[in-house]
Amino acid sequence: MGKQKKQKKFAAMKRMISLKDQRIKEQDRAKTQKKKKEDPSVIKEKEVAKYPSCMFFQYNTQLGPPYYILVDTNFINFSIKAKLDVVQSMMDCLYAKCVPCITDCVMAELEKLGMKFRVALRIAKDPRFDRLPCSHKGTYADDCLVQRVMQHKCYIVATVDRDLKRRIRKIPGVPIMYISNHRYNIERMPDDYGAPRL
Repeated sequence: MGKQKKQKKFAAMKRMISLKDQRIKEQDRAKTQKKKKEDPSVIKEKEVAKYPSCMFFQYNTQLGPPYYILVDTNFINFSIKAKLDVVQSMMDCLYAKCVPCITDCVMAELEKLGMKFRVALRIAKDPRFDRLPCSHKGTYADDCLVQRVMQHKCYIVATVDRDLKRRIRKIPGVPIMYISNHRYNIERMPDDYGAPRL
C-alpha cells in the first residue's frame, strides 16, 4: 500500500476551556451577570468636579504679593543662556516681592544633568530660593509641579517647556511665567495684580 497523504489544516486554533467549564475551580469561574433594567423614574447622579474655593470668576484670590513661583529645570537653564538674574528679573516682571520655590524633584533633575549644568545647580541652591520637600515616589518633575499646583493654587509656574505649559493651561487660576525677548513675561495673570501688558 502507498503512503497516506496528510492534508494541511487551515486556520487551526488552540482549543481553550470556556470559563464556565465544570473543571475550573469555583472562584475562577466567570459568573453570568444579570442585567438590571434601568428605572426611568430614578434620578441620575453625576459627579461634578469640585471647583476650588479660591477662584472668584476668573480671578484667583490666593495670588498676591509676595508671589511664590515654582521654578522648572529648563527655566533656570534658559535664564542662564539669556543672562538673566532669576530673582531680580521676576521682581521686574511682577513689580512685587517674589519667592522662587524649587522642589526636590527639580533639584534631583538638575543633579542628574551632571557637570554641564553645574551653574544651574549652584543658582538653585541659592538661599533666596525656597526648598519644597516631595513626599511622592519617583523624580519626574513635570508631574510633581502639576500635582502641587492642582492641590494649592497659590503658585505661579515658571517654565519654558511647551508640554508642561499645555498641561498647566488646563488648570484654572494658575499663571505661567516664561522667557521671551530676553526678559520674563507672564500669561493668564489677572490685570488687578499688576501683570505687565505686552
